[in-house]
Amino acid sequence: MAVIGEFFGGVGLLGRGLRLWATSPRLMLLGAVPALVVGAVFTAGLVVTGLAADDIARAVTPFADEWPRWSRTLVRLGGGLAVAALAVLLAVVAFTAVTLLVGDPFYERIWRRVEEGAGDAPADVDRGFWRGLARSAGDSLRLLLATAGVGVLLFVGGFVPVLGQTVVPLLGALTGGWFLAVELTGYAFDARGRSHAERRRGLAVNRARTLGLGTATYLLFFVPLGAVLVMPAAVAAATLLAREVTAGPIAAPPGDSTGRPPTPAGDYHPPA
Repeated sequence: MAVIGEFFGGVGLLGRGLRLWATSPRLMLLGAVPALVVGAVFTAGLVVTGLAADDIARAVTPFADEWPRWSRTLVRLGGGLAVAALAVLLAVVAFTAVTLLVGDPFYERIWRRVEEGAGDAPADVDRGFWRGLARSAGDSLRLLLATAGVGVLLFVGGFVPVLGQTVVPLLGALTGGWFLAVELTGYAFDARGRSHAERRRGLAVNRARTLGLGTATYLLFFVPLGAVLVMPAAVAAATLLAREVTAGPIAAPPGDSTGRPPTPAGDYHPPA
């Protein structure tokens, strides 16, 4: 019950982020613009992938060519759904990473507004644009590779009858939600000098709450224009989550018992 409560507590954080549409509509509209532009490009890519899903499913299941019609159809239906699920998972995570990069000035303002409104905001940190952009792109690439690795496992699981159409989509939503939360909390963690590894460890300690926020954001991205409206609210909600996480201790990595505080980052950069 405590885990369920924490999960829905994370969902509630997204609700608090959405309330900024009422209190700061102009700022939120600015944050919706990059999401609209990037979303149009990614939607076109998903449509093309969806149209080609049958051909891809046949290409990856040549072993079923001689099977009875009913079993061949069942396996290839699962394959088509697996292709679509993998494309959606990668597209959502990549969409978030690209949107944060393109709309960095707007999302930084949203992050700062939430920090100042909540009190005890971190001090402004001077950052180098190109150096920060390179670090952010590297973090995004690592995250996309991790997403692809998990996505391939889910893709294979999509061929399993029944489980591939029930359990696998659920795991896909939770996986996508986790990676979204890691990306969206970057502003607050980076501003506090926390590394990418410390960010993941801190969120892992609060896994249920993190999954609640991330999964709710992931699912709302499938509502028409949902990504456009939710993206700036998700940045605000992720800031609140990061504040909660960084207020407590973050577990040290295995083998590190020094107890030393984290070393502040040399410059602030867009989140990964």
